[in-house]
Amino acid sequence: MCTVTLLPRKHGFVLGMNRDESRARASGLPPGEHRHGRHRTLHPSEPGGGTWIAVTEEGYSFALINWYSVTPRSAEKRTSRGAVIPGALLADRFADADAAIAGLPLPGMHPFRLIGIDPIDHRVIEWRWDQQKLGRLDHAWRPQQWISSGHDEPCAQAERGRIFELARKQSSAGSLNWLRRLHRSHRPGRGPYSTCMHRAEAATVSYSEISVDRTLIRMRHASGSPCSVELNEGLCLKRCGI
Repeated sequence: MCTVTLLPRKHGFVLGMNRDESRARASGLPPGEHRHGRHRTLHPSEPGGGTWIAVTEEGYSFALINWYSVTPRSAEKRTSRGAVIPGALLADRFADADAAIAGLPLPGMHPFRLIGIDPIDHRVIEWRWDQQKLGRLDHAWRPQQWISSGHDEPCAQAERGRIFELARKQSSAGSLNWLRRLHRSHRPGRGPYSTCMHRAEAATVSYSEISVDRTLIRMRHASGSPCSVELNEGLCLKRCGI
């Protein structure tokens, strides 16, 4: 249950992500600096390890969402999907991510969609695991969203997508403040279909934001619903490898 929004730039991008989870699930840990293979990275963490969003010092970024439209073939989950991004980060280059992801213990994971952003070559790749095969979609370098929901995913995608397209007509569209307002939004009404999601048993539990420009990488984070929690100043890395 998440909403991911990409705003590409000429020399970088901005990525915003609402994480929607069960209210009973343990809270994630705020972002920290980590090392995966040859990469220095910034990302929040699950209490038991793993993550749902990350960025490297080169500016490569990954965001993971569940794929609820695909019914799991088995209720048994032997490997957490939180291991997907750390596995992808072990690739030396973004071009090597295909092999790194394919080498993960995928048969033990429930369905997921992984979005990868390469600001150097302006590539946007979506890997899809449906518990049978690992697929790949190549997207254009343009503003776009990915949406997942455990509550009527097709309707959530339609409603949030509609609000996104309406918001893109605003004069401030594409700015950081615009992105933050979008991820705080309760349109069309505070509930299961709003971007900032609220249900009795689940809610948006955090907002993470990655900004990449020519020289600097920053990850900001709000631990809690973005409609009620302030965004922190974040962590920075000097961008390298360009």
